[in-house]
Amino acid sequence: MSHACVAFSASGVLASSVIPPNGPARQAHSLRKPMSLMHKVLVSLVLVVGILTGTAAEPNPSVPLERTDDMGKEQREEINDDLKKMNGKIDLAFIGDSITRRWRGDESKSIWDKYWGSYRSVNMGIGGDTTQNVLWRLQYGQLDGYQARVFVVMIGTNNCWGEHTVPADVAAGVKKILELIKSKQPRAQILLLSIFPNGEKPNEGRTTRMTINKLISKFHGGNVHYMDIAAKFLQSDGSISNEVMPDELHLGPKGYEIWASAINEKVKELMGEVRPKKKP
Repeated sequence: MSHACVAFSASGVLASSVIPPNGPARQAHSLRKPMSLMHKVLVSLVLVVGILTGTAAEPNPSVPLERTDDMGKEQREEINDDLKKMNGKIDLAFIGDSITRRWRGDESKSIWDKYWGSYRSVNMGIGGDTTQNVLWRLQYGQLDGYQARVFVVMIGTNNCWGEHTVPADVAAGVKKILELIKSKQPRAQILLLSIFPNGEKPNEGRTTRMTINKLISKFHGGNVHYMDIAAKFLQSDGSISNEVMPDELHLGPKGYEIWASAINEKVKELMGEVRPKKKP
C-alpha cells in the first residue's frame, strides 16, 4: 500500500510525496503559487482526510510539478550545468528518471561511452521523476539555450506506484512532454521509448505499464518515433534476470547493453548517419 505525506515548505507551498511499497519515496511538489492561510488550512484538511481514508488524489501527470527535495534539486542543477557545457549544441539528449540517470553509474558509464560517447550527448535523467516533474523542468529551462538533434524519452514508471494509476492519464502526461519538446525544439527528432517492465515475473505493475505503452505508441508520427523494446529485457518465460535488473526495476550493466544495442541503429538513423530501413 502506498503512503502519502503532506507538508508545507518554508515559502508556504504545498508539498506532497508518495512512497510506494518496497521502493524509495517518489517526491513531487506543486508550482510556486502562494496560498492564503485559509487556503492552506482547507487543503491540508482535505489531504489529511484523503490520507486517512485512503482516497488521497494522485498528482495529475499532465500538470508540471516542481521537485523541491534535495536530491531532485541537486540532480536538476547537475543537468543544468551539463547543458551549459554543451555551448548551445547537443546531438543526443536522454530524458527520464533514475533508470536513465543510472547511465552515469561506474558500471554503466562505459556502455554510455561505447554507444553515445562519439556524440555531444547529455543525460537528463533524475531519480524519482514522474511525467509531471519532467514537464516542470523542461518548461522552466531545460529545453532552452541550445539546439538538440535527437531526444530519447523514456518516462512514466514512477507514475505507476499509486494504487489508482490511470494509464490514460499517464499517457496524457507523456504526450504533454512530447508537445513541449516539439514546441521548444521544433527541429529535433524524438525517440519515444516504451516504459520498461518491472518485477522478476509478470505482475500487475507490468500490465499497467504495458497498457500505457499501447497508448503512447499512438503518438508515433512526424518527428516522434516510437519503439517498444520492453520484451528485450525478458527471458523466454517472461521473467527478468538479476543480471538485467538487479533490483527488479533498475538496470544492471547487461540491461544497459540491451537498451543501447536495441536503439543504436535507430539513433544513427535519426542522426542521419544511416538510411531508414525499408519495410518489407
